[in-house]
Amino acid sequence: MRVAICFLSTLFFVGSSIAQNIKGRVASGGASLPYATVAIDGTASGVTADENGNFVLSHLKDGAYQVSAEFVGYQKQYKRVNIKNGQDVTVNFELKEDSNLDEIVISGTLKPVLKSDAVVPVEIYNPAFFAKNPTASLFDAVQMINGVQPQLNCNVCNTGDIHINGMEGPYTMILIDGMPIVSSLSTVYGLFGIPTSLIERVEVVKGPASSLYGTEAMGGIINVITKDPEHAAKLSVDAFSTTWLENNVDLGASYKLGKKVNGLFGGNYFKFGERKDKNNDGFTDVTQQERVSVFNKFTLKRPENKVASLALRYVYEDRWGGETNWDRKKHRGGEEVYAESIFTNRFEAIGMYQLPTTEKIYTQFSYIYHGQNSMYGPESYDAKQQVAFAQAYWDKEIGNHSLLVGGSFKYTYYDDNTRATGIYDENGLVKNQPQETPIPGIFIQDEWTLNKKNKVLLGYRFDYDKTHYGIHSPRVGYKYTPHPHHTLRGSFGTGFRVVNVFTEDHRALTGAREVVFAEKLDPEKSYNANLNYTFKLPTNFGVFNFDVNGFYTYFTNKIDADTDTDQTKIIYANLDGHAISQGVSLNVDMTFDIPLKLMAGVTYMDVYRKEDGEREQIYHAPKWSGNFIASYNFGNGFSADLTGDWKGPMRLPRVEDDYRPEYSPWTVLTNVQVSKKFNNGLEVYGGVKNLFNVLPKEDPIARWWDPFGEPGNGVTPPNGRNDVIFEPNDYSYTPLQGIRGFLGVRYNIF
Repeated sequence: MRVAICFLSTLFFVGSSIAQNIKGRVASGGASLPYATVAIDGTASGVTADENGNFVLSHLKDGAYQVSAEFVGYQKQYKRVNIKNGQDVTVNFELKEDSNLDEIVISGTLKPVLKSDAVVPVEIYNPAFFAKNPTASLFDAVQMINGVQPQLNCNVCNTGDIHINGMEGPYTMILIDGMPIVSSLSTVYGLFGIPTSLIERVEVVKGPASSLYGTEAMGGIINVITKDPEHAAKLSVDAFSTTWLENNVDLGASYKLGKKVNGLFGGNYFKFGERKDKNNDGFTDVTQQERVSVFNKFTLKRPENKVASLALRYVYEDRWGGETNWDRKKHRGGEEVYAESIFTNRFEAIGMYQLPTTEKIYTQFSYIYHGQNSMYGPESYDAKQQVAFAQAYWDKEIGNHSLLVGGSFKYTYYDDNTRATGIYDENGLVKNQPQETPIPGIFIQDEWTLNKKNKVLLGYRFDYDKTHYGIHSPRVGYKYTPHPHHTLRGSFGTGFRVVNVFTEDHRALTGAREVVFAEKLDPEKSYNANLNYTFKLPTNFGVFNFDVNGFYTYFTNKIDADTDTDQTKIIYANLDGHAISQGVSLNVDMTFDIPLKLMAGVTYMDVYRKEDGEREQIYHAPKWSGNFIASYNFGNGFSADLTGDWKGPMRLPRVEDDYRPEYSPWTVLTNVQVSKKFNNGLEVYGGVKNLFNVLPKEDPIARWWDPFGEPGNGVTPPNGRNDVIFEPNDYSYTPLQGIRGFLGVRYNIF
């Protein structure tokens, strides 16, 4: 009897440990999804469903498992499964379609709507997109976006701005959580202090948005949405270094203060201290930089999920570039060794609070302090700017109308040591006059749903400037959706911008040119039109998403910096004529049944000015440009990314007797990355930037051998060089950094 009991017990034990199965079916709307992928998360176990969507995960022991099912063009679904007592388990998956069209966006209409429902076309880019080519700043990261061009404006201090569809940086408004953060003084230097570690997504609107965001949004918007503290990782670390010894560290940590307050802390440190001079011109190829950025965001849990948040950020940066034998203690501000040295201190506060009323009434505010102490050779530029912004708006649904009514107030204080804020005579400063600019405004927007296929957007904004009086910014948009996979959008709007040369144009501060204002500068005005068509094409082997966008902008009173009339001067004046930016762009997103994803974009644009019957191309606006991304998942956590951007010839500013060509050559910057993800939240990545070692064919700095010389002073130039003035700006079409490797690590705990 005992033998029989032992035998039966052994059979029971063996049977209970025999591997069992999880089986089921993957479908959507009752229709099978053939060859869908089903896997057990955290392991290498996975299968492909058959032609009827059926699957079997076999050889599993008793225990708890998280099983996922995914199919190209559909949302990934997770289910928790428990196997016990040696029994098979049946699990069926019902996937929802997800062509990346139904993400939530806010930049087009100032309130959250589904991307597919938005009248204004909005492009969305998440952290995974930017991680395909790791960078240390938002300025470098947006280079991967078709139609968006980060442009270096100085080959000594490496400052720049972001162009959208060929329009210069000041026409681009940079927002953080919907608040206007980067503009005016920080247009040149503030872009480098936004870490990528705390970005939830980046929304890009190409075209007019003045009726909602004010007069500076003439060319487009880049809205950086930061992560929600409640859903952010408990700890995130991202650190990498390059063979040039560029070191970058991003830290993030979410936490709770009591039961109602969630917090998110972030920090960024970037350091590059190598004096590289690969082209042997005596100047640093890349600016030396040390930057620290600290960020903290708080959200408050309130009844009925009403919004309350506060974000604070501080940025300190020390950068310099110039002759490689420059010494800060000996040479800063002197005329012996040339360099440009900039210290930046910046503080930002951003808040949002929804009133405790039955109506949806929101209030927002931001405050910015930007202090800058700079030396451009012997020239000093010491500036301070404070910007306070507040607005309130009412979000109301009335029938098939979605109304937005609000008011705003922007106050700007600006002071520097230039003629922009002072009265001078032959003896120097007579009186300092800081600029104080209050601009109140009101706006209204109506999103009118005519029926399921047609929607109209009407908007109007009125701002009042004490110098230029009333500023009117109307806006109209239309959306037509004849089929869920096809959408046509059109929009029209106007723009108005008051220019502050010293805060927006680096050329006014550096180099050997004299700044001349030919006249009192009138504000710029623009008229913008956009036409957008998106469509989705499902196939038997994958899903294709197409986005075609046509754009047209007409400028009056455009302010240009004339560097051609007199090579010793930079002359600012309103254009006696008009300027036009027009073109078309195409984005294609391809996701295949195999673990391959392709993205590609191409933009054609014609950006020119016309004065006295003569047409002239605008600087730094290539007629052809584009990008490409290829990502492949090898399984077991291994993946590879090939990224790149390319530009056709673009017109570049030169000096008199310049040996350099007027148009740049075609350039292609290509990067490759391989990464490995582990089950414990660790990821290791590495690769090569500028794979084909693309470099400028000419030295970008004119008269680099004698930065303090004057025209005709008798200094003998090198062979083949006839430059007669020192000019370190603008002649830039590709970085001076050639091929270099990088290696990094990411770690996340949720």
